[in-house]
Amino acid sequence: MSDIAISVENLSKSYVVGHNAAKTERYTALRDVLALNVRNLARKTSDMIHGRAIVQGDEFEEFWALQDVSFQVKCGDVVGIIGRNGAGKSTILKILSRITEPTKGRIVINGRVSSLLEVGTGFHPELTGRENIFLNGAILGMSRSEIRRKFDEIVAFAEVDRFLDTPVKRFSSGMYVRLAFAVAAHLEPEILLVDEVLAVGDSEFQKKCLGKMNEISTEGRTVFFVSHNMGMITSLCKTALLLEKGAIIHRGAATETVTFYYTGGNHSPHVADFTQGPRKLGDDLATLLEASVEDTEGKPVSEVDIRVPFRIRMRYELHTQTAQPPYPNFHFFSEGGQPAFVANSTCNPQAVAAPGIYDAFCDIPGRLLNNGCYFIGLALTFAHQGIRVSFYERAALSVSIVDPIEETLYDMRSGYSGAIPGVVRPQLHWTINRVS
Repeated sequence: MSDIAISVENLSKSYVVGHNAAKTERYTALRDVLALNVRNLARKTSDMIHGRAIVQGDEFEEFWALQDVSFQVKCGDVVGIIGRNGAGKSTILKILSRITEPTKGRIVINGRVSSLLEVGTGFHPELTGRENIFLNGAILGMSRSEIRRKFDEIVAFAEVDRFLDTPVKRFSSGMYVRLAFAVAAHLEPEILLVDEVLAVGDSEFQKKCLGKMNEISTEGRTVFFVSHNMGMITSLCKTALLLEKGAIIHRGAATETVTFYYTGGNHSPHVADFTQGPRKLGDDLATLLEASVEDTEGKPVSEVDIRVPFRIRMRYELHTQTAQPPYPNFHFFSEGGQPAFVANSTCNPQAVAAPGIYDAFCDIPGRLLNNGCYFIGLALTFAHQGIRVSFYERAALSVSIVDPIEETLYDMRSGYSGAIPGVVRPQLHWTINRVS
């Protein structure tokens, strides 16, 4: 049996978009209206004869939502798809789900597929929750005996047992979403296609969804996941695809792809050698040589568990002796360019800096930075004759702080599983006393 779950070759999808040019005209005479109707009739007749889509409007264009997209997903992989709105992410999932047909290309899917594209699709508002479980389960491909076997588990997951025999049109939006997700998530497919449905619901529901997603991935089933939540992408997915204007512009490890997305392709590495570049970073006092993001054992790393400490290493060369040692300093920026903090070194101002090559280390404790991608600027400052910066490279390094989907981490989040704002998320000491 092949170890490829999804194979896509030269996939393309086009839509015909109509425009009504008459609306842009300030004055329209009767003869203009008659001429326009004749042109539209002739065009629509020609489209019908040749089997083309009939589009309303006197002007139309062909829009390509996807263009020559090719990739493979192995069995058991968890793959994320990211990109801006309109990049073609949802179009890929709709084609893989057989909701829409491709214009060109070939798709091979090995295994049973379940789609969580629009939660609640197939629910009938006049039917009860109990009846909709059987209806929606059948639409998703479950047999009646399979639905009966999993019925209690679905109801317990959705937490709607009190309202099970109430028409779903009387459900709150949260109850509706919980029930719909519960049915789809218990299908037990070999391949699960998910499109942003985890962004809805309260924190407890999101926690359940993420736990279910993690359970599916650890069971060796394939997950194809679209999301704008980059923290969720790096936590759930091993690899990721970046789409732009219907084409894949980058693929690789999830953290690497997210970094590429935020930098627009100007990727900042976790290990950098500045001696090989076309320009020297520094002046007559000092030169930047190399730098890296490392774990506590000195091994270069591109991503770090949010709970685990890591360090930044910078190697530089001093060319002349100065009355005071320079101050290495590291500048941390969030993925959006927002300053997080600056780490300054401390040294004895009475000491003398001798020429030579130096390594500067800065230890970053665990549970300080929030999950996400961070860029690190490297600088060296002299203060023996006023303030003088020998070099400053703003985005010299990058590191991804990953928020694993684990129960122990939920305790740290106090049960909340959504995005937490801010560039830092320190674990501080609290004291709570009852005063009355």
